[in-house]
Amino acid sequence: MSDHVLVVEDDAAVRRMLERSLGAEGFAVATAADGGAALAAAEAAAPDLVVLDVAMPGMDGFEVCRRLRAKGLTGGVLMLTARDSVGDRVRGLESGADDYVVKPFAIAEVVARLRALTRRGSDRSGRLAHGEIVLDTATATVVSGGGAPVQLTAREAQLLELLLRDPRAVVSRAAAIETIWGGAATENIVDRYVARVRRKLGDPGAIRTVRGVGFILAP
Repeated sequence: MSDHVLVVEDDAAVRRMLERSLGAEGFAVATAADGGAALAAAEAAAPDLVVLDVAMPGMDGFEVCRRLRAKGLTGGVLMLTARDSVGDRVRGLESGADDYVVKPFAIAEVVARLRALTRRGSDRSGRLAHGEIVLDTATATVVSGGGAPVQLTAREAQLLELLLRDPRAVVSRAAAIETIWGGAATENIVDRYVARVRRKLGDPGAIRTVRGVGFILAP
C-alpha cells in the first residue's frame, strides 16, 4: 500500500510539481493550499506523511504543525522553508516537525527524506515496558499505571523508546538530540519533550532528571 502524503503549499506551481513528482514516486498524494484546508484534510484522512510549507499567509506552517500534533497526528512531518537559520529549524522541531528541506530544493531530496521518515516509523515495532509504563512502538501509544492508552507524537514516542531501551542507563541530552533530531536542535528541546511525556504519563516523577547528565526512568 502506498504511503499517503499530504502536501501543504500555498504556491500553486510548487504544489502541482510536488503532487506530480511524489505521485510518480509511488506516493498517494493529497494537497492543501493553506493551513485551514490542511487541518480539514488531515482530519478527514490521517496522512502517513505531511510536506508542509512554513511561509504561508494566515496560519503559518509552525502553527499548522502544532495543531496537527495536538489533534493526534503521529506521521512524519517534513517542513519546506526558505529560511535556514538555527532558530527557524529549532522552532520547527519544537512545533513537532521531524525534518527540514530548504528552498529551493531538489525533488530527489524531498523523496529521500520522506522515505527516511517512513523507515523510521516502520522500524519501531513491538512493545517496551518498564514498571507500569508500556509503550506500543508500532502505534506510538503508551499506558502508565494501568490507565487508558495515551497517544504520543512521533518524537515523544522516540524519546520514551530511547529511555525504555535501557531503563538503567542515563540518556544524555546530546545522545537524544543526535538520535531523535539528527543533531539539529538545542539542548533545551529535550527538556521540553521530557516535560510533555511526563504530562502524558500522568506522573511527574516517571522520568528523573540527572543534573548535568540527562534523564533516566524512575526505578
